[in-house]
Amino acid sequence: MHAEAFFDWLGHTVGQAIRFIVDLLSGVLGTIWAAMDDFLHGMARAIGMDVSIFSFILLALGLLLLFAGIRALMRRSIIGGIIWIFLGLIVMSWLIH
Repeated sequence: MHAEAFFDWLGHTVGQAIRFIVDLLSGVLGTIWAAMDDFLHGMARAIGMDVSIFSFILLALGLLLLFAGIRALMRRSIIGGIIWIFLGLIVMSWLIH
């Protein structure tokens, strides 16, 4: 009888410790997720685009094209830089309402 009470107490204590860790991690990760969500929604509103994964992929692609155009211009490749910047602006214009 005494051993059963000990193992019951031990199981209860371990369960409470696990529950505390899960609740703590859930709260921390939930706060981080909410902050990322607010950041992405704010950025999308400022740019004037929809909030979807496809829009953010196109945004990254457009920024990479613009960056490639600026790098080409810095290497004095005028025609290549203009083409890259033109393509980047086309992609970015699709996003903005």
